[in-house]
Amino acid sequence: MNAPNLRIIIMKKVYIVVLLVLAISVMSFKYQKSIQKDVEKKTLVYEPIVVLELFTSQGCSSCPSADELLQKVESEFKNEVYALSYHVDYWNYIGWEDPFSNTQYARKQREYNIKFKNNSNYTPQVVVNGRNHFVGSHANKMYGEIALYKEIKVENKVMLSNLSVELSAVSFNYALLGDSTEKQIRVILVIDERTTKVSRGENRNRTLTNSNIVVEEKILKAMPNGAVTIEIPELVKEKDQLQLMVLVENKQLDITGATKHQVARN
Repeated sequence: MNAPNLRIIIMKKVYIVVLLVLAISVMSFKYQKSIQKDVEKKTLVYEPIVVLELFTSQGCSSCPSADELLQKVESEFKNEVYALSYHVDYWNYIGWEDPFSNTQYARKQREYNIKFKNNSNYTPQVVVNGRNHFVGSHANKMYGEIALYKEIKVENKVMLSNLSVELSAVSFNYALLGDSTEKQIRVILVIDERTTKVSRGENRNRTLTNSNIVVEEKILKAMPNGAVTIEIPELVKEKDQLQLMVLVENKQLDITGATKHQVARN
């Protein structure tokens, strides 16, 4: 057999081997994608939730419209929407100290904006399920995000039991369904509504009604079950209606489960 024919035979064999390797790679990729889809179907099995975290301030003139919108959608989508209003403290310098403001909430907002590669904090900002953010007064965006996320099932379900409420604390047991690996639980106390007369700052001489106001938050390592006590802070008045929320969050700050319960104090 002459040399040119031998080269042709060798090249054909190499070509066949390459085709076989490519075919095996494609089949392996498709198989892996199939497994991934099966896993996603198994893990995303619990009812959809829409967690809306509004970062706001009584010292911000563009925030009241966002506060009102948050309350509106919360009342319209009682079962699906979990509304949280975090009052940040970086507007206090203008002259009005927001009574619900907390440095911790501005820090939380910064963590989100680092994730979103956003240059700085801003108000009003809404974060939905820890996955996306937008200007909190944009009604069309708000309703669009709610429509999107209320169709997406989640990884975890939280069930509460043995809820006990005293003047200064709320205690309960929880059971967490779904994978709890490398996740944390956020236990949050929320005032349903409070009206404030603002005498200084950008909203001076206005009477503001805030709703879904976060007044206390406790973060714990997620376990399949556990017992929790969270203190009721002094700024909560006797007449305030309180709500307890428990969120499940992964390392990427995505919210993977949630539950809420009205708190009736003795």
